[in-house]
Amino acid sequence: MSAETDPLLALRSAIKSRASITYADDAGPSPSLAGATLLVLDDHPFPKSIPTRYRKAGAATETKARGDFYTLDAVYAAWLFRDAVGADYMKQAREHGVTVFVSVTERKHVVEWLEGGAEHSDRITPLKSAESTTPPPGTPPRTTSGHAAATPRTRAAEAPTASPSKRRIVAVDAVDVGRVKKIKQEEVELKDHNTVLRGTKPNNFTAVRTMYGEKLKKLKESSRAGAAPATLCIELPALLDPKIMARKARHNQPIIIISSSPTALVTMHNVKHFLEDSSFEPSQDARARATSEGNLRPEDLIPIYRKRTTIDSSGKETVTRSTYIVVDSVEALAKLGTDAWDRVVCVMTTGQAWQFRPYKWNEPRQLFHNVKGIYVSWSNDPPNTKIKDWNVTELKIDPHRRHVDKSVVAHFWKMLDTWITTNKPWLVKA
Repeated sequence: MSAETDPLLALRSAIKSRASITYADDAGPSPSLAGATLLVLDDHPFPKSIPTRYRKAGAATETKARGDFYTLDAVYAAWLFRDAVGADYMKQAREHGVTVFVSVTERKHVVEWLEGGAEHSDRITPLKSAESTTPPPGTPPRTTSGHAAATPRTRAAEAPTASPSKRRIVAVDAVDVGRVKKIKQEEVELKDHNTVLRGTKPNNFTAVRTMYGEKLKKLKESSRAGAAPATLCIELPALLDPKIMARKARHNQPIIIISSSPTALVTMHNVKHFLEDSSFEPSQDARARATSEGNLRPEDLIPIYRKRTTIDSSGKETVTRSTYIVVDSVEALAKLGTDAWDRVVCVMTTGQAWQFRPYKWNEPRQLFHNVKGIYVSWSNDPPNTKIKDWNVTELKIDPHRRHVDKSVVAHFWKMLDTWITTNKPWLVKA
């Protein structure tokens, strides 16, 4: 089966070659995907609802039911709206008549395969080979005398390392056997990123065991005098587990909560530009710019990457990178795990107490006893009497002078670093 007859290969070929992709119905060309019945890929029409060979997540690999595979329009919609955010992607897919679409988590892999990023995918059912292993009519019969054609056992011995997906070679005579051997001697195995990363060497941690063997032995001997060294012996192997270390690193990212009020100066539209680039952009302008770029809604979890350069007494520069997570609702905070409130280090407020109602600590005095409180306002605003009893620090933003934003953001990070060091030093900024 070729790209002209298989819809999945035809779609991939059209995307890679930038060929025309149009819509049509029984009456002729159609202006939209929703009203069309055919997807025309480089002048080859395919029913848009035809199932492809791309298997859905969770579908059993041995089943071949039509409902277990994505339709052609679903795979095409994943590529067509590849740059849209999650909610906007699903909305546009429905508007274009796609009822069962590729999930947001799978969309990236589908798009990479369609654009030629990976030649193989475990989710794609292989094509049925149209070739037969039966010799064509007129082929001399195989015999067991002299140097006749190789038996099945001989053929299996010739290619002991061949992958199961390779087509079996049927030798006709002794000359053919010699040619096959010569070809196999010069054969180069094709590899993709999966086979390269998998490797052939098993993981060997003998060096680590040797390094810590004597230390563990001494700790076990000293544990007879008390329970503390024994505890160290139990925890040390766990600390060496890369999975546990990676999990701890992910859960050590500090969290900043900002106000969801539309009148707030710092919102999910401009917080990344403000804290990362030290430049304030009005929320309305940032929202309009994102809309013009096709991002109708901001993400509910925004990572802030902070880079710091320190110089010690010897003049050596050290660059450290920290990651903070910004949210504006408790629903988004719940996505960060059960310990999310323990990692909250800062709450930005506009002075409105309704912001704290769904919080773990909904009373302002109690809240700002457990987190660093920041009151964000314009530099020319009068004092807010509502926050005089709250344990918050004012962060003043100048409405016109953008060159002072850098000092404002630097002051914010300095206050937050001091608070984290004093109150939550176990949070590793990774």
